[in-house]
Amino acid sequence: MDAKASQNAGRVMDGPTNPMVTPLLTDLYQFTMAYAYWKAGKHNERAVFDLYFRKNPFGGEFTVFAGLEECIKLIANFKLTEEEVSFIHKSLPGSCEEGFLNYLREIDCSDVEVYAISEGTVVFPKVPLLRLEGPVAVVQLLETPVLNLVNFASLVTTNAARHRLVAGRSKMLFEFGLRRAQGPDGAIGASKYCYIGGFDATRWFAEYFNVAAGRLFGIPLRGTHSHAFVSSFMVDYSNFNLQSPDEILERSLCSSDGSSTCEDFVTLVHSWLSKIQWLKSLGGIFGETNQSELAAFISYALAFPNNFLALVDTYDVIRSGVPNFCAVALALSDLGYRAVGIRLDSGDLAYLSSQARKIFHTIEKELGVPGFGKMIITASNDLNEETLDALRKQGHEVDCFGIGTYLVTCYAQAALGCVFKLVEINNQPRIKLSEDVSKVSIPCKKRCYRLYGKEGYSLVDIMTGENEPCPKVGERILCRHPFSESKRAYVVPKRVEELLKCYWPGKSGRSSEYPSSPWKGKVREELPALKDIRDHCIKQLVQMRPDHIRRLNPTPYKVSVSANLYDFIHFLWLNEAPVGELQ
Repeated sequence: MDAKASQNAGRVMDGPTNPMVTPLLTDLYQFTMAYAYWKAGKHNERAVFDLYFRKNPFGGEFTVFAGLEECIKLIANFKLTEEEVSFIHKSLPGSCEEGFLNYLREIDCSDVEVYAISEGTVVFPKVPLLRLEGPVAVVQLLETPVLNLVNFASLVTTNAARHRLVAGRSKMLFEFGLRRAQGPDGAIGASKYCYIGGFDATRWFAEYFNVAAGRLFGIPLRGTHSHAFVSSFMVDYSNFNLQSPDEILERSLCSSDGSSTCEDFVTLVHSWLSKIQWLKSLGGIFGETNQSELAAFISYALAFPNNFLALVDTYDVIRSGVPNFCAVALALSDLGYRAVGIRLDSGDLAYLSSQARKIFHTIEKELGVPGFGKMIITASNDLNEETLDALRKQGHEVDCFGIGTYLVTCYAQAALGCVFKLVEINNQPRIKLSEDVSKVSIPCKKRCYRLYGKEGYSLVDIMTGENEPCPKVGERILCRHPFSESKRAYVVPKRVEELLKCYWPGKSGRSSEYPSSPWKGKVREELPALKDIRDHCIKQLVQMRPDHIRRLNPTPYKVSVSANLYDFIHFLWLNEAPVGELQ
């Protein structure tokens, strides 16, 4: 395949979301190694690398894999420009030969194969998330960018999934992290991967939802207002001149069906405020509410009568914000509209939400407004896993949570720590040894399976050699811990799922070079839509045994190898480890 044909073969899809993701998004030592491979004539040797992680994040026992789509987009469009080659030339030592630069001009990923676990899958340590096969120099150049694309994506998706598990399925969760994220790319990525992890994007509320992410990924958006909008309104209290034309210029509002028009919506709101202020069942808890706040709520309702959600804690939640909201919501109801609800951004969220709900129910009962008691209550204010758990234990009436800083920055853990290790070259298995057993790699090209029990939960993940028979349903399988001789168990699966699928097949001629490959003739997996990845993630969490994914003291999930692979690991270990000599 000539260079032009190779380039066209690689460009089969859009490039990565972030234009900064190019072949230069890598460490210099990847290019120095590529030169050394080329100089030694090893650059086209067929290598196999596994990308995996060693420990689950956040003190938990599960991780959610994400970032695959961006990796495939990088690989599909991997091509160095002339300007990039020139920059690499200047960055390398002066002894770099012109022939290597010509090699860089020609390389792409048409001869690379990528096998991966489906994005959104619950995954565990040591099991390869991605397996990259191809010319060693090219795959080595992919190491740093694919680690970059998988590490944060999987970390923030896992963080989102943990928040979802604590909050429960009945609550709505929104990502509020744009202004606190680590730069624009952290914010865009967080919006996408929080959505995959189970956060919502609905028609109800998404004040802080990243508009750029909405455009890029098709996440629905809606807006409301901030404290600044409320405090920007000022009323002449000496004359109680709320109806001053310089504050509310347009006071009329058409009914929702267009059949009539309320010429003075402001007066309608005031009439409702008077009624609820003197409801005996509320015990006279409302005095004179903040009229500037009321003006802000009226103005916002006039602008968005179908999506009125008010931030009620600018001055006083119970004595001002909630009654002002109720007055506007009741006026909207007269015209056929239904207000959305309120947002709390400070104070005792459990108490305030419970009090607000009582007020809503009282108004529904006393004033005969169906559904008013079910107004949406949203809470924000630096929420995290711990506060969600505490609120659940205290009892609260919050329907939606907006979570920002602790979510998108992954405040509880800075990085996932994925690694990229050579496991085979020229059909020869390779192993990386260490005095720390957790850092010993599992050699050779492998197949990975998830075995399910009779209750539908996954029991164990098992890695086998590439050419070993696939585990069968009903068959008794010996599963062994990769490094501990005494840890082993027989499993009789009720269902077997193969985890690694081909997402980038490389040249069509690859299967002829490796006729025994189990993947020969397999069709490339299509990248699913974002919503499908999210649905897959949610389904995966349901299929996990509850004790594996619980927040406190979770049970470790078993990751194993076949008996044959266990024997081979330890055979290779003994052969590669230096033998000491006593003097």
